[in-house]
Amino acid sequence: MLTVRADAAEVEAALAQGRLSCPECGGVLRPWGWARSRVLRGASGRVAVRPRRACCADCGISHVLLPVFVLVRRADLVEVIGAALVLKARGAGARAIAARLGRAVETVRGWLRRFAGKAGAVRGFFTRLLVDVGVDPLLPAPGGSVFADALSALLGARVAACGRWPVVGAVPVWRWAAVGCGGLARPSACSGLALIVDQHQSPLM
Repeated sequence: MLTVRADAAEVEAALAQGRLSCPECGGVLRPWGWARSRVLRGASGRVAVRPRRACCADCGISHVLLPVFVLVRRADLVEVIGAALVLKARGAGARAIAARLGRAVETVRGWLRRFAGKAGAVRGFFTRLLVDVGVDPLLPAPGGSVFADALSALLGARVAACGRWPVVGAVPVWRWAAVGCGGLARPSACSGLALIVDQHQSPLM
C-alpha cells in the first residue's frame, strides 16, 4: 500500500510522469490496473473509491495507491475515525461516540482498541516530528490519557509543520495525520510529509 493524493487526476499524472517512487526500493512506479472498488462511509454520506494499482519498474512489486482519506481495512473515511479519537481523548466512551457518529458500538471499539495499541508509537513519532520541523519547538504537556497524549503530540507537530510550511495549513488535519503516520515505519520523521510539502504540487485536498 502507498498513500497518495486525493485527486485521481493528479495521481494519474504523477504515474505517467514517473513522479511516484516505490516504497520498497525507491524505483519508479508505473500504472498497473486497478484494485477492487469500495464504497466507504463519510461524515455526510457514502463515497465510492476504486484505488489505482502501480508496479515498480525496478523490483517488480505492485502496490495499491490509497487516496489519503482512505485507511487500510477500514470502511469509514479518515475524518470519521479521527473525530472518534478526538471524542475519546475528551473522555467520551465507545457508546457515546457511536451514537454521536452514527456507527455501531463494536466498530467504534475496534477503532479505539487499534489506536490504543499504537498510541505510544504515534505520540513518539509526532513528538520527534515536532522537534525536527519546529522553529522553536514546545513539547505538549501530558494530556492525562494515552489518547490525549498522542493527539496532543499530533496537533503540536501540525502547528510546527504549518509554521515551517504554510501549505500544510490547507490540508485537512486528519488527512495530514494519515500521511504523517505513513512515516512511522520510515527512517526519517519528515519522510511521511513528502506528499504535503512538495512545492511543485497542490495540497492533499
